[in-house]
Amino acid sequence: MKRIFLFILTNLAVVFVINITLRLLGVDRVLDQSGGINFNALLILSLVIGFSGSIVSLLMSKWSAKRMVGAQVIENPTDPTERWLVETVRRQADAAGIGMPEVAIYDAPDVNAFATGWNRNAALVAVSTGLLHNMSRDEAEAVLGHEISHVANGDMVTLALIQGVVNTFVIFFAKLFGILVDRVLLKNDGRSGRGMGAFVAEIAAQLVLGVLASMIVMWFSRQREFRADAGGASLAGRNKMIAALEKLKINHEQTVLPEMMAAFGISGGKGMMRLFMTHPPLEERIEALRAGS
Repeated sequence: MKRIFLFILTNLAVVFVINITLRLLGVDRVLDQSGGINFNALLILSLVIGFSGSIVSLLMSKWSAKRMVGAQVIENPTDPTERWLVETVRRQADAAGIGMPEVAIYDAPDVNAFATGWNRNAALVAVSTGLLHNMSRDEAEAVLGHEISHVANGDMVTLALIQGVVNTFVIFFAKLFGILVDRVLLKNDGRSGRGMGAFVAEIAAQLVLGVLASMIVMWFSRQREFRADAGGASLAGRNKMIAALEKLKINHEQTVLPEMMAAFGISGGKGMMRLFMTHPPLEERIEALRAGS
């Protein structure tokens, strides 16, 4: 969940900053053409803003992840646990046909791990101290295999492309909504530029459309978890992967999340909140592995 949260947060921040900067520079004026709407310029501007956010967040993913969770990269292993971590990741990376990722540990009580990075041959795999304290080595090996599979599958790059497309449509329709509010409701002919009302309407539309569009990104995130589970089972063994998910299930059943946060927990949410889950319910993931899918 951490990698998705960090990616989306950075993406939204970049999109917002670019939007404000272009408006202050007067770039939005190219959308107004003799009182009409320049749809070609609107689409190009939406593409630039939309993909800038996703690409920048992808390129910054390792840097931002390290700093936001305080991950410490293992440069020279100093104890048996660190040596085991590095050697396990090295062996799995070789088996998956990718370059050796950076291996890091971050201090957190939750049982968690994540992988991120813009390049499958220059990724980061980080595990929490909670995982190391609460999982056996077999279970931790399966979790590492799951994360290595994310890297080998190129999930972060695919996520960036999907987010870029989603951003483009959100920006396009939000700006179009702002223009229509300016012309129809505020009676502005567009010749002297758009006012603050159009800007407020555009931002409001971006927020609403962004929430709806995030369902698409979350759907992709859930699908890739099944693939990564299968990859982890291939690298570490199916029984180890099932045991790791069962340990996660026990751990998260003991941790009751607030209702508003339940969708972001690794065990997922219920009802409408399911649409915003980054991970499928652990029961479904375990069943998929047992069924051999």
